[in-house]
Amino acid sequence: MSSDPKTYISDMVARARVAQKKIEFADQKSIDDIVARIARAGTTEAFAKKIAELAVEESRMGRVDSKIGKMMVKVKGVFRDLKDAKTVGIIERDEKKGLVKIAKPIGVIGGLIPVTNCEATPFGKAISAIKTRNAIIMAPHPRAVKTGKLAVDRMRMVLKRHGWPENLVQTIEEVSVETSGELMAQCDLILATGGTPMVKAAYSSGKPALGVGAGNAVTIVDVTANTDEVADKIMRSNTFDHATSCSTENSCLVPESMADQMKASFEKAGAYLVPASEKPLLQKALWPDGVHLNKDIVAQHPKRIAEIAGINLPEGKTFFVVEETGIGKGYPFTGEKLSVCLAMYTYKDFDEAIDMVNRITDFSGPGHSCGIHTTDEAKVIKLGEQVKVSRIMVNQPQALANSGAWTNGMPMSLTLGCGSWGNNSVSENVGYKHLMNTTWVSWPIPSTEPTLEELFSKEILDENWD
Repeated sequence: MSSDPKTYISDMVARARVAQKKIEFADQKSIDDIVARIARAGTTEAFAKKIAELAVEESRMGRVDSKIGKMMVKVKGVFRDLKDAKTVGIIERDEKKGLVKIAKPIGVIGGLIPVTNCEATPFGKAISAIKTRNAIIMAPHPRAVKTGKLAVDRMRMVLKRHGWPENLVQTIEEVSVETSGELMAQCDLILATGGTPMVKAAYSSGKPALGVGAGNAVTIVDVTANTDEVADKIMRSNTFDHATSCSTENSCLVPESMADQMKASFEKAGAYLVPASEKPLLQKALWPDGVHLNKDIVAQHPKRIAEIAGINLPEGKTFFVVEETGIGKGYPFTGEKLSVCLAMYTYKDFDEAIDMVNRITDFSGPGHSCGIHTTDEAKVIKLGEQVKVSRIMVNQPQALANSGAWTNGMPMSLTLGCGSWGNNSVSENVGYKHLMNTTWVSWPIPSTEPTLEELFSKEILDENWD
């Protein structure tokens, strides 16, 4: 390292502060213009292909076509959602209450970038940060430094071309635990997307942090569902980017009466139904010590996982389906697998299915998400009332839907808050609105003090309170 971590980061933060001060009072039209240009620069076909190929080569995870898809959908989607948003000056006025809200930038954002989404996340975070007149410094994973630099160099090129300070966007090139720690200590707010240890460090840094929880999506197959359609959606989700997404279905719960039908549909969709005799082999490949997930299987081609497990995978099989009965400690297939591997459980009735969702997510992935395939809206609402998750996808492939899609109304984001269940500060998809401060301006209004009769019922007022 050219200097000690503290000095290295201090220099970056100082440059970021100078750059941010230059745009602190930029007008909305100028901000919107440069953000649009950065978003477009990240979503040309040639650049999306270039960064996707580098991301797969450097990280040794995922699929090029899926990563191109993330650039073309998620980056565009983040921009679509913030394109017309007001983030400068008065953003809200309530004449009746005499209130005005004025948007203010936060300063320097520290963006922690996960290796699993190293291509699209920098663009999503940067356009959100600049839209709210902040500077941002990215902290990439050690296995994605080149990819992070390619993304940031692209954005800096746009900034320079149009007369904006390049140091609004920077990336750490001398990556280490120490430099990431210094960034978290010296920035004004941390936008943490990544594994649990990283997010925990962000929340322990002493600085405001927006973090995410671990994913372990469970989906319920209801008796009203079409199993062929469900299998196709789960296949598309489970195989997207070889399951790098924290939203990938890790378990599905199927009615006992539909188990054989569901398995047949999975086979039709390209699943390898793991025989009972091979289940220990796959388990050993995924958790060599019985507890910790094997990094060598994360986001890998199913053939690679089969080789590690010593399984002869037939041609045309794109993901594994493992039948499971136990939940919790001693049953590792309960948890997040970050691989093209789905655990299949059966349930007797819908109440049991809801209970299983809570037990599975309590073990791994609390607060993140679940799904349901059904035509019965009452069951959807019942599920929503009883599960401890921040998002429920109905009749959708979760990896493609949780973070927003053209075909649903979820905010586009690559940072998914999991609420207090996942030890997060928010339970929604994190976006530009989380990256600005607001000043409330209040004018006096006529008194709104209510009478006792307006506040309380006659029964409460007549009660003896002495």
